[in-house]
Amino acid sequence: MGRAFEFRRARKEKRWDWMAKTFTKIGKEISIAVKQGGGDPETNPRLRTLIQNAKTNNMPKDRVDAAIKRASSKDEKDYEEVVYEGYGPYGVAILVETATDNPTRTVANIRMYFTRGDGTLGKTGSLDFIFTRKGVFRFDAAGVDKDELELEGIDFGLDEIEEEEGELVVYTPYQEFARMQKFLEEKGITIKSAQLQRIPNTSVSLTQEQEDEIMELIEKFEQDDDVTAVFHNVG
Repeated sequence: MGRAFEFRRARKEKRWDWMAKTFTKIGKEISIAVKQGGGDPETNPRLRTLIQNAKTNNMPKDRVDAAIKRASSKDEKDYEEVVYEGYGPYGVAILVETATDNPTRTVANIRMYFTRGDGTLGKTGSLDFIFTRKGVFRFDAAGVDKDELELEGIDFGLDEIEEEEGELVVYTPYQEFARMQKFLEEKGITIKSAQLQRIPNTSVSLTQEQEDEIMELIEKFEQDDDVTAVFHNVG
């Protein structure tokens, strides 16, 4: 059928693989949220956020509903959130967030990725001085008065607000995440995504070849089913 067909098929298969992994990770996060705060999104802000994130990633509603139903069952396995920190080559700081039902398996895999990538797994808290944990909210800029929102949002922990390609991005301290979410919802703003991210305070400059090597290592982490997010400080 020709190279064009093979290229399109490979691209589709890569996207399907990405979607499958994304849906699996969101499903785990939903399970944790339900176990911690119940299955009603009206009374569980974290679950409400995850449902919106699932929608943004085109996760089918029936899969979201099934994940909530499974998590509400006493027979559903419990997932533990574990963060791993270390350094890749060239002094790049790498922080890996996971949701796992088997920490022994997960730490063995994470250590293997670091070692094979010429990196080292560090101790918990060893990267606290490099990353700051913040809430990051994204929503459409249309119909929103940016200046007014910034002025009002300061009382709810707004640190910074930026405009990117028709979207507004609001940053808030980790501990103010829930307050900011409630504030935006009460303003009638439809949040497209709401995440807790690790923002690097310092960055490392690399050559293109070195950066490609780091991105290859990052991809190894991201392909692991237990990994929910990976952060680094490549500038």
